[in-house]
Amino acid sequence: MTRYSVDPDRHELIATWGTGEGDLATRVVSLPAGAETSVLLRLASALSHLSDAAWRTYTHPASAASSVEPNSEGWRREEERKSFDEVPDAITRPNLPRDGMLDVEYSPLVESAHRAGRALHALDDQLLTDAVLAEAAVELVAVENAELGDLTGRARQAVLLSREGASPVQVAAADRLLEQNPFGPAVLLTEIDPTAAAVAAAHWLAAAAEVTAEATGHSPTTVLLEADGIEALPHETPTLVLELLEAGVSPYDAVTGLVRHALHVADGHLPDPAGLREQLEDLHDDLTEHTGPDTDPEDTGLHLTPLDPKRPARDLLEDLLTGIHGCWLLHEEYDELDDEDDLDDEDRDGAEHAGQPHNRSRSRSRFAQLVREAAAAHRDRLV
Repeated sequence: MTRYSVDPDRHELIATWGTGEGDLATRVVSLPAGAETSVLLRLASALSHLSDAAWRTYTHPASAASSVEPNSEGWRREEERKSFDEVPDAITRPNLPRDGMLDVEYSPLVESAHRAGRALHALDDQLLTDAVLAEAAVELVAVENAELGDLTGRARQAVLLSREGASPVQVAAADRLLEQNPFGPAVLLTEIDPTAAAVAAAHWLAAAAEVTAEATGHSPTTVLLEADGIEALPHETPTLVLELLEAGVSPYDAVTGLVRHALHVADGHLPDPAGLREQLEDLHDDLTEHTGPDTDPEDTGLHLTPLDPKRPARDLLEDLLTGIHGCWLLHEEYDELDDEDDLDDEDRDGAEHAGQPHNRSRSRSRFAQLVREAAAAHRDRLV
């Protein structure tokens, strides 16, 4: 989301937003001389809340809800998205107190616009009002562009957000980047929506696990546990994704399901009571030991979500890319054994003496090409 603040020295309203590489800032407008700081801060706060509400329609689209029937969660999301058109009128003609009473809107977005409008009403400056209207329009267009998969300009802040759905345009863009570099180029983390990037990464991880399984004899769902013996890896989450894919779940459903679950936990909901019951039953004996005033929650092994609820999509993407790296680690180890088996004693001694028992760069290139071929052979699971 975009955050708005008041620069008391320059007397300006400032907007800042993240891009994945750092934060950007712009001056929105010079503030009227003599204006009360408290009113200016109310304006800045209202605009920050407006941005937050607008971007929530992006991260929680109606299409990701189970139903859009009247009064359902999906229906409420649809109504909130439709309220974009009400923002200009709410800013210019806000609800004002009457006889000690104030009408408050159900829509967080529209109510934020009314709050901004009330602050502008108190400041009574048309140039300021015009600038705020223009700024609100820029922010709403950024959300609309992100929905279409265009993460340029102000919409770049979407790379820091976790979305319950994924734009096909962004998934395709992530897939092209991974085809160029199956280990995941840096641009994947700075220019692509992380949920969409994770959908593509799940497909490429499955290809990497297949290649590794064929070379090592391990199953695709156990290769990362084996790789963890070579280098410490966050293998639990990518292994879970591999298990879901093996069970027939699509990369899209596997990733968006995990992200949606984590977002619900972050919102304070309990999205999977049955799953929690199973965890509690499995931990029944341990819970007796790990309960009490001095218990550290991290010691119980009980997690409501395998992802970081503050940044679930980015966390999942990073784990999936690490999983691809882990597949290569295990593949390289078996590759190295095969290469040594092909050498006679004199050649092996010479290679070790040269300090180059295996060319890692060549190994990565060879592995990447095998993964490309496997990903292409199973492209139907992505599209």
